[in-house]
Amino acid sequence: MTLFASNNVLVPIDFSDEASQALDKTLKSFGDDTNIHVLHVLAPLEPMQPGMVWQTIDDQTRIDHITSHFHEKFPGEAYQNVNFVVMVGNPSSEIVDYADSHNIDLIVIPSHGRTGLSRFLIGSVSERVVRLAPCPVLVIRG
Repeated sequence: MTLFASNNVLVPIDFSDEASQALDKTLKSFGDDTNIHVLHVLAPLEPMQPGMVWQTIDDQTRIDHITSHFHEKFPGEAYQNVNFVVMVGNPSSEIVDYADSHNIDLIVIPSHGRTGLSRFLIGSVSERVVRLAPCPVLVIRG
């Protein structure tokens, strides 16, 4: 008997050390890597950003760059079968929506452990995911 039903596990990453550790722990803990979904959420482009003004960058270019960066950062065989997805939007909303639409059984999310004013100003994606997720959420502190 396992603690969590782990048919589909979602690991949101932002390429921080904490996120990399959460992904490694998830791969070690849940055997079938084809049921592991890795999600990176990009902030929407602002109309006045130089790349948008000069029409040198778009969402698809950014998604392609992040996808290649993922495969460079995680070249091992264990990472080849995970379902890596890049979305554009608000991180907590996109994570919750992805979990809901893909029947995710567990979200494993890292926490940066910010406190005080920095947490208040920046906000906590992990906290919002815990409150809104349609499934259990395992928060891993770095």
